[in-house]
Amino acid sequence: MKHITNEELLALIEKATAGDKESLETVILSVQDLVFNLSLRMLGSFPDAEDATQDILLKIITRLSSFKGESAFSTWVFRIAANHLKNYQKHMFAKFPLSFEFYGNDIKNGKIDDVPDLMQNVEQSILAEELKLSCANVMLQCLDAESRCIFILGTMFKADSRIAGDILGITPEAYRQRLSRIRSKMADFLKEYCGEYGNGTCRCKHRVNYAIKNHRINPSQLYFTTAVPMETMVEVKEAMEEIDDLSQKFSFCKTYQSPESLTKFIQKFLDGTSYSVVKNA
Repeated sequence: MKHITNEELLALIEKATAGDKESLETVILSVQDLVFNLSLRMLGSFPDAEDATQDILLKIITRLSSFKGESAFSTWVFRIAANHLKNYQKHMFAKFPLSFEFYGNDIKNGKIDDVPDLMQNVEQSILAEELKLSCANVMLQCLDAESRCIFILGTMFKADSRIAGDILGITPEAYRQRLSRIRSKMADFLKEYCGEYGNGTCRCKHRVNYAIKNHRINPSQLYFTTAVPMETMVEVKEAMEEIDDLSQKFSFCKTYQSPESLTKFIQKFLDGTSYSVVKNA
C-alpha cells in the first residue's frame, strides 16, 4: 500500500475511532507488516508469527481510542507488540529454548555425515538458502525475550535509542549499552562458527539433511525462501544512531510482507459481529 504521511495517519485514526470502518482498516494495514516482522523474529516461525500478529492487531483495534498522539503511532504500536511478544508463551522459542553454548557445540560435534538424504527432491541450493535465512532465528532463540527484542529493534528496525527505550521502558543509555553487548555477542558467535559470514567451518549446504532431521527446515514448507520480501523496511526511527559497525553481519535478517491471510483475517473481523461489539463498547 502507498505510504501514508503522519498527518494523513492522524486523520485516519480520528475517523477510525469515530467508527469509520474503512479508515480503521487502512490504519491497521499500515502497521501489519511491521508487527508481523517483529513477531517473526521474536517467535521464530511463520505460523507462530501469524497467530501472534492477529492477537496484536486486535489489541491495537480495541485500544486505538487510547492513542493520544503523544508519540509516533509506530512507537505506540511497537510498545503494544513488544509487551505482548515478550510474554507470549505459545511459540517455538518458549518451548525449545537454546543457548549459544549448545548451538556452538551442535555445530562442532553434530554428526552431519551420518544423516541420509532427506531433501525430497528439492534442490540442495534452495534448502541451503532456507537454512541460512532460518539460522538467524536459531541465534535469536539463544537470547532471552528482552534481549531478543532489543536486538531486533536495533538491528532490523534501526530504532533510535530514545524511541526504543520508550518502547521497552528503559533509558536510552541502558538500551544503547545492552544493544551493543548483544550485537557483539551475536557477531562473535558468527565469527567463530559461521563459514558464510565469519571464519568458522559451518556451511549451510553441508548441514541441510541434518537440519531437516532436527526439524529446523522442512522441504515441503520453505517459509523463508518462498515468502514475499518487503522492498523497504518500515522504520520506527527518527534519527539513526551509529552504535557499532556490526549491522552488516546480520544482512540475512530479511523483512517480509505479511501473509495475505492476515489481511483477510482483519477484513473478516471488521465485517463481522465482533467488530460491532468492539465499536459499541
